[in-house]
Amino acid sequence: MIHTPPRILAIDDTPANLLALGAALAGEFDLQIATSGATGLALARESLPDLILLDVMMPGMDGFEVCQRLKSDPSTQHIPVIFVSAMSQPEDQERGFALGAADYITKPFQVPLVLARVRVHVRLKLKSEALEKMAFVDGLTDIPNRRALERQLEDELRRARRGKTPLSVLMIDIDHFKAYNDSCGHGTGDICLRKVAHELKNSLMRPGDFIARFGGEEFCAVLPDCDADGAALVAEKMRQAVEALHIPHPDSAVGPYVTISLGCATGLLDGASEPSSLVDLADQALYRAKGMGRNRVVCHTRS
Repeated sequence: MIHTPPRILAIDDTPANLLALGAALAGEFDLQIATSGATGLALARESLPDLILLDVMMPGMDGFEVCQRLKSDPSTQHIPVIFVSAMSQPEDQERGFALGAADYITKPFQVPLVLARVRVHVRLKLKSEALEKMAFVDGLTDIPNRRALERQLEDELRRARRGKTPLSVLMIDIDHFKAYNDSCGHGTGDICLRKVAHELKNSLMRPGDFIARFGGEEFCAVLPDCDADGAALVAEKMRQAVEALHIPHPDSAVGPYVTISLGCATGLLDGASEPSSLVDLADQALYRAKGMGRNRVVCHTRS
């Protein structure tokens, strides 16, 4: 596995300082530089570095204003900022910390000290990100969990409203899974869940498509910019892929192998476009699929 070095953004209007930082950080970090506050702010929003080294005294937009803007922007507010400044009075440092800085180093700085503090704060950020990622992953199937699903649905609905594009949701259920657990045991049931989750994930071809474990043997897929016909095609692909796994199901009333039933719903800026409404409509379609014999796709249709 190729590991990308952490990205550091240094914002300082003095080239000599940037050269010194570059020499210290080279090899261990991917260093980006900006010689003005406005340029640094734009670069931070574009590249989302792992840490920002920020001078205070700069013409135009000073470091305090840059930090304030970074911390008020949801996309950059979690990036740690270390002030590196000749302003060494306690009130200057207090102001920096009040704006949300992670650390404050006074000039002239000692390169080993800067490097040590950069390492500490980058390590803390990466560890925090790893813990946050774990909070949104289902421990059994290793795909996103319901908490991640709720956040994804809200984000995609906002995008759909802005772009006036359709958003589709699929609700998916493993047919007669309780009977499978009763017959094969819960350990084998867990293996089955992982295989089905992996196959559902592999059935999604576009980068923006999303699959999560909804709970128990249920899954939910979110398909941005996907109309009802497209959602039905994806759902049918999933159904066929799971059946093709040929996982034996000794107590299924559907057939000899594990199968899934799917319900689809599509919203486009109407009364059904709230995340919970789309999920509810897809769940209603899933209920109808089960009532019609399972191992099939049913799409919600407006009356």
